[in-house]
Amino acid sequence: MPEIASDFLVEFATALEPPRGASRVNIDPEKVEQGLVKLVLVIVELLRQLLERQAIRRMEAGTLMGEEIDRLGTTLMRLEERIKALQKHFQIEDLNINLGPLGKLID
Repeated sequence: MPEIASDFLVEFATALEPPRGASRVNIDPEKVEQGLVKLVLVIVELLRQLLERQAIRRMEAGTLMGEEIDRLGTTLMRLEERIKALQKHFQIEDLNINLGPLGKLID
C-alpha cells in the first residue's frame, strides 16, 4: 500500500512542477499596466462568454422576446469589439492564460 501512496505523491508533485520552458512571472515595472489590463480583459471576456451562453439558453427556451434578442446580440457584439480594440491598443495578442496542469483558461 505505501507504494501506491508514494506513486500518487510523485505524480502529484510532477503535475505541480511548471512545464519546461514555461515563462516565469515578469515583474518589469514597465509591463505592469499591460499585465493588469490583460487580467481585467480576461475577466471581462469570461463574463461575456458566460452571458452569451446564457442568452443562447434563454433563446432556445423561448424566454426572450425578439427585441430582447436584438439588444442582447448588439450588446455582446459591441463588447467583443471593444475587448478586441483594447487588446490591440495594449498590444495583447492572446487573452488565454495557461493554468498549468489545469489547462487553458478560455476554451
